[in-house]
Amino acid sequence: MMKKLSFFNCSPNLLIIATVLFIVATGNTTFFEQVNSVYPWQDNQGFIIALTLVVMSVLTIIVSCFSIIIPVRIILSVLLLFSASAGYFTDSFGTIIDNVMIQNIVETNVDEAIDLVSFEFILNIFLFAILPIICLYLVSIDKYSWKINSWLQISNTIIALGVVTISLYIFSAQFTNFFREHKPLRFYLNPIYPIYSTGFFVKEILEPQENNDFLMVINAASGTDDKSHKKLYIVIVGETVHAGNLSLNGYERETTPLLAQRNNLISFDEFYACGTSTAISVPCMFSFENRETFDNKKARRTQNVLDVIAKAGVSVLWRDNNSNSKGVADRVEYQNFKSPEVNSICDLECRDIGMLGGLQRYIDEQEGSVLIVLHQMGNHGPAYYKRYPKDYEKFTPACQTSELSACETSEIVNAYDNAILYTDNFINETINLLEENNNNFETAMFYIGDHGESLGENGLYLHGMPYMLAPEEQTHVPLIAWFGSSSHIDMESTVKQSKKKNSHDAFSYSLLHALNISTDMPISLDEPSPLFVMQGEE
Repeated sequence: MMKKLSFFNCSPNLLIIATVLFIVATGNTTFFEQVNSVYPWQDNQGFIIALTLVVMSVLTIIVSCFSIIIPVRIILSVLLLFSASAGYFTDSFGTIIDNVMIQNIVETNVDEAIDLVSFEFILNIFLFAILPIICLYLVSIDKYSWKINSWLQISNTIIALGVVTISLYIFSAQFTNFFREHKPLRFYLNPIYPIYSTGFFVKEILEPQENNDFLMVINAASGTDDKSHKKLYIVIVGETVHAGNLSLNGYERETTPLLAQRNNLISFDEFYACGTSTAISVPCMFSFENRETFDNKKARRTQNVLDVIAKAGVSVLWRDNNSNSKGVADRVEYQNFKSPEVNSICDLECRDIGMLGGLQRYIDEQEGSVLIVLHQMGNHGPAYYKRYPKDYEKFTPACQTSELSACETSEIVNAYDNAILYTDNFINETINLLEENNNNFETAMFYIGDHGESLGENGLYLHGMPYMLAPEEQTHVPLIAWFGSSSHIDMESTVKQSKKKNSHDAFSYSLLHALNISTDMPISLDEPSPLFVMQGEE
């Protein structure tokens, strides 16, 4: 029989140490860059070496504990894949892999996932995961009984704990400062923090709810308008737009030329998201919680503002050209516009403007007031060039790949701004549709961004940073309101309101207020003031 091909024999412990050293060296570039910015190498060599040993020891403990029951090659292979994947996104985009990012990954659809799989990503996985894994299986590991292997891994763990203890003791002052004053540095530890985040996410899913009953926020809701004063409101949920890139908000480029010509249009200058990812921001903006108290898991089984509006007798429709509604539209009419079978305007991908197809027919079929939500694909990155037809490539040269490292920052911004230019057209066409219904309805349009986007500022790209660390580019989002000729909005007072700092926290209450829906919701001192002021209210 042929012998298994191998380079040499080694003990499991030696294989663990070698792999851990490889992971720390290749998967933690950003972590050590962040550490060096706080603890410069020339003044902190001893501490940084001790920190490196602690990181290696923690990884060794993780592997040793699991390898008692799972073959060590499998554990190390998983660790290498984790490290190579997380390291690529952290080093390339500044992404932090926390539990929210894990949720984003789980909920990402195929199209969005494909945009992230670039040649650079595949090369990174090949060099730092696949090749090392092949090497793992070309090495013969000394065979031990389960009992002896268990004792070896226990001794390995004890030694690693000893290294941690000695390091913490010798550099206690620096480690105390590291843990207390510089907690964000830990977010870049790869693959320790991604493993922790994955475990936390799985725990949240598997953890049984104390109460699985649907939670009612409002038991009674009713519209106070008669059928002669029906409302037709369209809410556009924007995707990945930083308010600072809209010319309506003072951006030097003309990215919203059509909206700039509109009367009765208000842009809220200082409006902020309650999250930095769609998975959090979309359910949060339609909830009655504020950013600090919002619980995404609880939100899935809690009444949101669309439920209340439908309860008041308003026809509610959600059309989606993104991944999904993140649970918001689970109890109202939902239509997916991601496929050519439904969306009549598809080329490189199905376009947002296709969601307007057949909408007039739906409106004509309703007897009372109507609320329509259109969830955009918008500016979702990193393939910004896919988010608009070629006719809208005004700013050139534009980055033509999702591999952002292959493009100059100016090219990335050009592609991003072109996508906003297309959204400007989409919003304008939506307003045109509403204007055609001014004789039968009081009309209004609200364009609200879910979160912003980093385009290379301070080395950061995309979105999804933990809120406490997120730059303004990821949290400052647009809110644009347009009101039809028969609207009862007090434009002057609402313009004043638009200059105040506000957030997603106020949107659900403001939507009820604008629709003139009364509820039995108890008045709370924490309830935000409405964003839109109606005539006679001041």
